[in-house]
Amino acid sequence: MTIGWNDNAPIYRQLKERVIGMMLDGVIKSGDALPSVRQIAAEYQLNPITVSRAYQELVDETLVEKRRGLGMYVIDGARDKLLASERERFIREEWPALLERIGRLGLDLNQLMQSSKVGGAA
Repeated sequence: MTIGWNDNAPIYRQLKERVIGMMLDGVIKSGDALPSVRQIAAEYQLNPITVSRAYQELVDETLVEKRRGLGMYVIDGARDKLLASERERFIREEWPALLERIGRLGLDLNQLMQSSKVGGAA
């Protein structure tokens, strides 16, 4: 699998967001081990320090824990914690901008909801 990194954010943050996305999607579950720093660095041709920094941020946010000699493991309840924080961030940051854009375009929220059900995205 090839990952395309963008120039808009540091690679360690992009890697961290990918791991978070996998947790939210249920690809990585509570109790699962994360791939080793060396494995990720080799697979995606990254500096191991970059991978370590991404993993350390996950530790700092108490989403994963270091187990000496064993690696990094997803903490129980990490997905629920992520869902709560991502929902709160969406409501605080993204939703107001989205509502403003809907209003600016003269769209009706109820009509949008109906069209998304018809289009199969709901």
